[in-house]
Amino acid sequence: MAEIVIASGKGGVGKSTLSSSLSVLLSEKKIAIVDADAEAPNLHLIFNVNSWEKEIEYREKSIAKIDYSGCIQCFLCQEVCTYEAISKENNFPKIKEFLCEGCGACKVICPRQVISIKKNNLSGWIKIGKTKYGPFVSSELDVGQPNSGKLVTEEKNIARSWLKDGLVKNIIVDSAAGIGCQVIASMSGASHAILIAEPTKSSLSDLKRAFYLAEHFRIKSYIVVNKYNLNENFHEIDDFARQNDLEIIGRIPYDKNVAKSMVQRKTLIEFSPESEASKAIKEIANIVETFMD
Repeated sequence: MAEIVIASGKGGVGKSTLSSSLSVLLSEKKIAIVDADAEAPNLHLIFNVNSWEKEIEYREKSIAKIDYSGCIQCFLCQEVCTYEAISKENNFPKIKEFLCEGCGACKVICPRQVISIKKNNLSGWIKIGKTKYGPFVSSELDVGQPNSGKLVTEEKNIARSWLKDGLVKNIIVDSAAGIGCQVIASMSGASHAILIAEPTKSSLSDLKRAFYLAEHFRIKSYIVVNKYNLNENFHEIDDFARQNDLEIIGRIPYDKNVAKSMVQRKTLIEFSPESEASKAIKEIANIVETFMD
């Protein structure tokens, strides 16, 4: 099996375009598709998924609760809270749930032990659906909630359960931007990482961060250069690849059809199969197919 994560150090470089198109081209390899950007999921828009077979409430956030019957109004809890999640209201401490991280400092400092930490608040939703190309799992973090990395881990666990049950043979993970907890969760346990960059110094810097993260997890990495023809004299990505023994498995040209396909809620491959960008992605898919069972 292969668990392939599509990642980069920044947003807007083409992860979702590549992930969705690879899912179409490699659907015969029995793939599961994971949208691992819990804060800004978008693959369901590209696949035109309008309804979900199943929506699961995800309750992970811990917050502090105060038993006011024993509170002596000492406000030590407010003093110790580094998140400024405790305010003074009617001469009593009040928990601001949207700021509380459930760290437990207030519980430890409370002289009357009337503060407890409860883990039952809604953090977000895991959504399971179908596309024409394979089962699909996405998620959505509730506004202002933490634990996006844990939400992504739960998504991947669902996809891996499909693998264990023989429903799929391979997994494609569309990672979030950056190198934060969502991306860490996306990469954890992956077999291959496809790192996307644009031909600019800024994008190269972000690519390096994503590569070092993949190196930490000992994941075999490959590079795709998107919009390569906008700056063909930029060779520093090639230099970085050569220095780190990385293979550049594709160069995708800038193509106006990418934006048009998104407006139509279609993958690029479906919308414009003969476009220059689609042709480049087909070549990438031929290489990625060799990673799969």
